[in-house]
Amino acid sequence: MAMPQGYDGIRTDDESERTTNVDEYRRTCIDFIEDISHNYEEWVDYYKLPEDEDKRRREGIRATITRTNEWIAKVAQSIKAVDIVMNDGIQKMAESTAGKPLEIGVFINHKSSYTETKPGIIDVIVKASGRKGRKTKLGFHFKDDRFRIESTCGAYFDEIDLPTEELEMMDIHLKLHAENAKRRDVISFTVTVCEVENDVEFDRRGITTIVHLV
Repeated sequence: MAMPQGYDGIRTDDESERTTNVDEYRRTCIDFIEDISHNYEEWVDYYKLPEDEDKRRREGIRATITRTNEWIAKVAQSIKAVDIVMNDGIQKMAESTAGKPLEIGVFINHKSSYTETKPGIIDVIVKASGRKGRKTKLGFHFKDDRFRIESTCGAYFDEIDLPTEELEMMDIHLKLHAENAKRRDVISFTVTVCEVENDVEFDRRGITTIVHLV
């Protein structure tokens, strides 16, 4: 598989500076998204799922390729922005590969997955419900990081007084700070939701969203 130069999952700023031709890098990353999608499809093969679930996961992967490459070509305006859009697509393909058994929605301006809004404090609505009467709560994407977030504008989530209790029907608002954003900036983030019962975690899923500042 041909990987973009210096690619290690999530590129660092120093690595990104090695390439200066944005158009050339867009092409490399568009090809990479197509290449890596075959790895995720191979995982779907490995799971040997029922026909309808197999189709659902493959359709999610293929739809992600199309939308991610559109954003790389038309939205991303810098090497860093291309990296962020590419990583967002990889996250989304992984989520489709793993399946989406929980009812989870993450919305900005009533849109999910691929969104746009103006700079400022962005209202992020998270809705979720568990199966068989189980509750849901916000989880951690990494061991010590509740959210995965990348941006071209230093965006961050307000983690003071987060609603972290178990909820029968999750419908919460998160504050995404993007006051320093400018037009054409991009933000990608992942919110993780856990399904729990009697303090025991049954399942968890991440939902990744990308935001275009307009």
